[in-house]
Amino acid sequence: MADTQPPIVLVDGSSYLYRAFHALPALTTSNGQPTGAVKGVLNMLKSLIKQYPDSPMAVVFDAKGKTFRDELFEQYKAHRPPMPDDLRSQVEPLHRCIRALGVPLLCIEGVEADDVIGTLARHATEAGRDAVISTGDKDMAQLVNRHITLVNTMKGETLDVDGVTEKFGLPPERIIDFLALMGDKVDNIPGVPGVGEKTALGLLQGIDGGLDAIYADLEAVKSLSFRGAKTLPKKLEANREQAFLSYQLATIKTDCDLPVGLDDLDIAHPDREALVALYRELEFRNWLAELLEGRDEGVDAPADDDADVPAGGAASSRRDHSVLTQEAFDAWLERLNAAKAFCFDLETTSLNYMEAEIVGVGLALEPGEAAYVPLAHDYLDAPEQLDRNAVLAALKPLLEDPERGKIGQNLKYDISVLARYDIHVAGALTDTMLESYVLNSTATRHDMDSLALKYLGETTITFESIAGKGARQLTFNQIALEQAVPYACEDVDITLRLHRELRPRIEAEGRLAEVLDTLERPMIPVLSRMERTGVALDVSRLHAQSKELEGRIRDIEQDAFEIAGREFNLGSPKQLGEILFDELKIPVIKKTPKGAPSTAEAVLEELALDYPLPKVIMEHRGLSKLKSTYTDKLPQLINATTGRIHTSYHQAVTATGRLSSSDPNLQNIPIRTEEGRKIRQAFIARPGCRLVAADYSQIELRIMAHLSEDQGLLEAFAEERDIHTATAAEVFGIAPDKVSGEQRRSAKAINFGLIYGMSAWGLSRQLHIEPGQAQTYIDRYFDRYPGVARFMNDIRARAADEGHVETVFGRRLYLPEINAQNRARRQAAERTAINAPMQGTAADIIKRAMIDVDAWLNPRDGEAEFDAWMVMQVHDELVFEVRDAQAEDFLGAVRRRMEAAAELKVPLVVEAHAGANWDEAH
Repeated sequence: MADTQPPIVLVDGSSYLYRAFHALPALTTSNGQPTGAVKGVLNMLKSLIKQYPDSPMAVVFDAKGKTFRDELFEQYKAHRPPMPDDLRSQVEPLHRCIRALGVPLLCIEGVEADDVIGTLARHATEAGRDAVISTGDKDMAQLVNRHITLVNTMKGETLDVDGVTEKFGLPPERIIDFLALMGDKVDNIPGVPGVGEKTALGLLQGIDGGLDAIYADLEAVKSLSFRGAKTLPKKLEANREQAFLSYQLATIKTDCDLPVGLDDLDIAHPDREALVALYRELEFRNWLAELLEGRDEGVDAPADDDADVPAGGAASSRRDHSVLTQEAFDAWLERLNAAKAFCFDLETTSLNYMEAEIVGVGLALEPGEAAYVPLAHDYLDAPEQLDRNAVLAALKPLLEDPERGKIGQNLKYDISVLARYDIHVAGALTDTMLESYVLNSTATRHDMDSLALKYLGETTITFESIAGKGARQLTFNQIALEQAVPYACEDVDITLRLHRELRPRIEAEGRLAEVLDTLERPMIPVLSRMERTGVALDVSRLHAQSKELEGRIRDIEQDAFEIAGREFNLGSPKQLGEILFDELKIPVIKKTPKGAPSTAEAVLEELALDYPLPKVIMEHRGLSKLKSTYTDKLPQLINATTGRIHTSYHQAVTATGRLSSSDPNLQNIPIRTEEGRKIRQAFIARPGCRLVAADYSQIELRIMAHLSEDQGLLEAFAEERDIHTATAAEVFGIAPDKVSGEQRRSAKAINFGLIYGMSAWGLSRQLHIEPGQAQTYIDRYFDRYPGVARFMNDIRARAADEGHVETVFGRRLYLPEINAQNRARRQAAERTAINAPMQGTAADIIKRAMIDVDAWLNPRDGEAEFDAWMVMQVHDELVFEVRDAQAEDFLGAVRRRMEAAAELKVPLVVEAHAGANWDEAH
């Protein structure tokens, strides 16, 4: 060390910006702003600040415009491609973040960042200080001496004089000579043609004194021992001028006239307010949480607790009420009765609505004030609480009032729990989870904690922080009121404030308010009712299927052993890889991030087209998954009270608006295999009833016809022709009655493949034909259906321009990578742009149907026309339980209602059948 003072730290911002952009995963905000490089550089900078807490520091970037090197050599950096748009858009926000962290940022015209760093490093050593240069650029090695070291935080590498010599085979003072001889393709430094890295190294290791010494005695070069040395003098002589020009170009200036000095490099106090705003804008949620909670080292929490509180109230200023007396509860009842809407949230003993017991109720009417009514906290020394039945009876008229709005987060859960207490929530339902989902389905998680951080800039009390984790986690009834009251009050206060933040945003964006109000909000009670109804299972049949699958799996294992020539663990990727690639010599088509041959499902699926063992492994995996996920697990999910399974449907998961389900996941039960159909046979109707399955026929192709307005498709559907046969006739140029089964299957693959953006290569693999033949099929398809080609081109262009696509009903799907420089990511976004309007419109249509059918089966006034219950929804299919005597009449009635769910340019067709089980009804 030059002295005991901390070193000056000089950061090569330009170097790290490029390296972070190319080396780290691409990240984007919800509105499509790339942020991966920003986050990478800031991570590195935060690490340096922590490593050198007392050091003066500067981050140096290249300025725009020419430098003295351009005057020396007109072609300097001429071959360097322009900065990618995805990177250029990150420069300005990165600069703002660096300045907000309090770190000096230098960008000086006429010289490069390297020269600024070199000059400041020299000034440091002249002032008796050490300097640390943080960079990933090898050119900087020329600056290293006993007072200057290089640090590459991305590689965890530190280079002093010995480190440079070990890494490059040359001391720091020979790095310029090295670059001058071999040149630099990135910067277009010409060097000496024919002299590469090894030759340059041989010259400089063989002749002491660098470029000057080499040119002073070119004859000495002939005596060097490396290959080609004897012919090298002629090349060197012919390019003498170019070599010395390259030396000048490669030399980092250390004598620049700079407008700043070492005294200007002290790190200022971070601007917390600016960082909060930037982290929100760039959606760096973890860093934002650290800031707001005061966990970000080096950034002090604000002296005033309310310094960063958005309008509408904050935790520190919120008035929380613990309602323990009848007088206090009556006062809140009076306020609730005077309100047109109120926010509520149940605190319960379980996340399973079928088992949860109500422990308390949170209430809020205005931001900044909330109440918690504890009802069943039973820990030792818990205070006396109001009677649960009496409180719920008092709230029942308010909750069931159809004229009074209810606001909540994930309201379906609360509605389902209350239904078990004979409280049937009515009125306009506002769910902040769904508001966030409709605003941008892919932008963020839609749980309250994530939304509070994103939209309000606040961190919330986590359940784990008051209840603990793991096996010893307390249930809410065991939580002391000192902790339960602020937790419960925060829930309703944050929810109410989120609604006031999200609703105006939704109303400002196209038809999103219509999507929310006519589709998502009305779906809440529909799904709650369907979940609570559940569906019956034939357990004995499932047990028999499990035993049958077990036998099949054992047989397949033996087949695999025979093909492999030995026994092995089919579930071990390592052992499977050894068998496939080392022993059977099957070609490796993809590797894992660690470099091992991949045995992922997509890889095996491709290999299974040509090799028997991957095909057997795929079958083994498929049957094992069916057994573990369905035939073994379904009986365990039967509710002991109802004797039925009650899946959970999720509205705010998929990007396109489709529902998903869990425990069990009904969407993934295969229908095209015998084993999958057998599982469906275990879904049965209760005694005296039949199951009715009503399925939209080819709905996405019909939506394509509607959106593309292709005359051929419109006519085929209008005339009720089989669309796959019609396509086969067009593509293969034959009469419809001459279409074979194989040709129809090919046409079906084309029809569905194209709307999912399938390429000729993908189609060729699916049809087992050459890519050229597949491309011919695709070309013929677009020739026959030009409206489809036009639609696809238009939607791609519109998506690129607007950043999103819409369904027929106005639902949006944002595509942040639609203009990505990376071709693969851009093409993936383009495929989504084509498919999402169809898949999303199909999701909207079945939701419209479900809302209408539910109202028909459960009229608010009067009796229902049928004794029927909606029990399942799977993709484009609804499943009902209907009284035996009414089943036939119900088929026609439900078909008509579902077909009327939307008016398209082609007819919607629903196929409906009845049966004793789901498979029979399909």
